[in-house]
Amino acid sequence: MADTETSESEIDKSTTTHEFVYPSTQEITDLETERLHRKQRLAAGLRVLGRLRLAEGVAGHITVRDPEHPDRFWVNPFGKNFKLMKVSDLLCIDHTGEVIVGDRPVNAAAFAIHSQLHAARPDVIAAAHCHSMYGRTFSALGKPLKMITQDDTMFFNDVALCSVGSGSPVVDTEIGKAMADALGDKKALIHQNHGIITAGGSVDSAVWWFVALERSCQSQLLAESAGTPIEIPEDLAQSGYEHQGHELAGWFQFQGWWEELLRDEPEFLE
Repeated sequence: MADTETSESEIDKSTTTHEFVYPSTQEITDLETERLHRKQRLAAGLRVLGRLRLAEGVAGHITVRDPEHPDRFWVNPFGKNFKLMKVSDLLCIDHTGEVIVGDRPVNAAAFAIHSQLHAARPDVIAAAHCHSMYGRTFSALGKPLKMITQDDTMFFNDVALCSVGSGSPVVDTEIGKAMADALGDKKALIHQNHGIITAGGSVDSAVWWFVALERSCQSQLLAESAGTPIEIPEDLAQSGYEHQGHELAGWFQFQGWWEELLRDEPEFLE
């Protein structure tokens, strides 16, 4: 970010839908407006992952916590093309699996993973997961991400590993709970033989972390196939994390995609 000395608390924030502004950290007073805001960002985030061809077939899901009911979250319906997602398509389900809003099927894995993650992490507003090529390939190695590029440092000491239920479809909430436990207070998880999942204080950051982690997995796979990559010293990796690994930085990176979607595909707001 250009102004690295500016903290989140020093910036004038708003939840305006169309303007390029920072998200609010103030107490939410207009729940309907905030709910619509989160659903619009969710529909946009799904389209971003679809545009980038990170979603394959029916696998993959992004969720966002409902602002009024913390035990409920909004999610994409099972089988709906990410690139065609609209606000009106989204489902609301609770932590027991009951569909509160919507009449389309729910991906069982979306419930098994996200219900446990949201329950374990009240600070997580959104989480993203797809069966992306490089994330799932890297997960098969069962090893941590290395700090070999400047971009990787946004994940310094912030990516967890989990091998429980590795390789099997995650439709059991016990596996989802193990994943949430492994994630701990970090923002990203590599689930062995499965793929990656990211969490954030907004849909914007969760989606950005997912795309960035996918690219970092790709980078490490390529570098290690060519030789032995030189790792960044810990002090520099920590400095990189402080510049680009925080919530506001993740949110900010998403805004270019948001502007592009508003220009090219405004129907996602319907």
